[in-house]
Amino acid sequence: MNKRLFNLFVALFVFVGLSFAQKQPKYIFFMIGDGMGLNQVHATEVYLAAKKQRNSTIPLVFSQFPHATFATSYSLSSGVTDSGAGGTALAVGYKTKNGVIGMDSIGAKPYKSIAYYAKEKGMKVGITTSVSIDHATPASFFANQPDRDMYYEIGLDIIKSNFDFFGGSGFLRPEQNAKKEKAPSIFPQLEKAGYKLLYGLEDYKKAKNQNGKFILMNDKGASTDALKFAIDQQASDLKLAEITSAAIENLSKGDKGFFLMVEGGKIDWACHANDGATAIKEVLDFNDAVSKAYEFYLKHPDETLIIVTADHETGGIGVGVSSSTMKLPNIDFQQISQGALSGLINDFRTKNQNASWEQVKEFLSKHTGLWNQVKPAKDEEEAIFAAYEKSFVNHQNETEKSLYATNDKIAALAIKSLNKSSSIGWNTGGHSAAYIPVYAIGVGAEKFSKKMENTDIPRTVAKIAGWNMEK
Repeated sequence: MNKRLFNLFVALFVFVGLSFAQKQPKYIFFMIGDGMGLNQVHATEVYLAAKKQRNSTIPLVFSQFPHATFATSYSLSSGVTDSGAGGTALAVGYKTKNGVIGMDSIGAKPYKSIAYYAKEKGMKVGITTSVSIDHATPASFFANQPDRDMYYEIGLDIIKSNFDFFGGSGFLRPEQNAKKEKAPSIFPQLEKAGYKLLYGLEDYKKAKNQNGKFILMNDKGASTDALKFAIDQQASDLKLAEITSAAIENLSKGDKGFFLMVEGGKIDWACHANDGATAIKEVLDFNDAVSKAYEFYLKHPDETLIIVTADHETGGIGVGVSSSTMKLPNIDFQQISQGALSGLINDFRTKNQNASWEQVKEFLSKHTGLWNQVKPAKDEEEAIFAAYEKSFVNHQNETEKSLYATNDKIAALAIKSLNKSSSIGWNTGGHSAAYIPVYAIGVGAEKFSKKMENTDIPRTVAKIAGWNMEK
């Protein structure tokens, strides 16, 4: 080989190598199933297969991604994280103590999230969730506050972020600060900062062709705490997949790409209540949102990176408990969430204060399938009957509290019985220290190939994108 040809070969080799090394995603999806451990995913896939009478699994969209691994979830202060520390680890690449949002463990030093790095590079940025926009996980990507309960202050941090699109149910305390004092409403302040406040999908459709920054929330009069559980939703209710589609549509207007964080926040809520049917339907709802990102990826496969993970696992869910026979399709007899069932029981009690046991059984059968479709075990029926006597005979109503709900005791016991008959078990009503799953597809996805710390996830995204998180 002559010298000239050799030099040409070397130059070509270096050029190709540098081109490959410099490949960076233009579009980044960072999708978080709050409380979604590996067993939540597995239970959902077993359920889908069991419905088709198959002794296997039917994969979700994200579990078919070509790269998958797992990561730790412990915080700086505990082996079991909360969503504040868990969300912060995923957003900024540092561990902190439970309850802190985007700061060090003493709440003195603010950290910069990968969403801010994206914004600095000229990318449009969106933060979306199925719960309130000021909740711990979404807040970790745009806020810096020493306490996750500082909802008012977290909401105001939207202004400093200057991010382009926010979506969720609304805001928890738009007029009350951390000292529980009445404060100026955040809404006029957000509007002054250039945000268009949109209430419901129809509002968004009317404004989508306009330029500017959007905050998409639930319809006026609907809950500001969270979107409805998927199992309770009607066609007209705002859904996470719709928020995701709106965000993609809005953020795609930029010519430098976008970064979009999507949180399926109510997987966690359902698991705190140990409500198996509702949890599985929430995973499917989150999967619908991931599907919107995947559809975008199929159109831009050489420019897109999708990461799907969780901040922690909730409930310590077990699949296939008490029997070698899987009976997950039994959850389909449950028509509504445990919370919605509690509300209906309260209404029923108001109208039928002295209802007979047979009347209450018929009521529960209609909404859960117990007795007419699934026979509860003797001890479970006795527990439900004891709660009935206390409530309808002695008029001493009992409740069972989880982190995000206080449910009627009869409802909680009925759902517990249906869980067991559906081969679902729970170890806790709180979070667990279980590993979190990580799924990846697209540009740089091969970097997610070994056991990780949760803090490695955003740092790996940053490395793929060419952002220096250490500066």
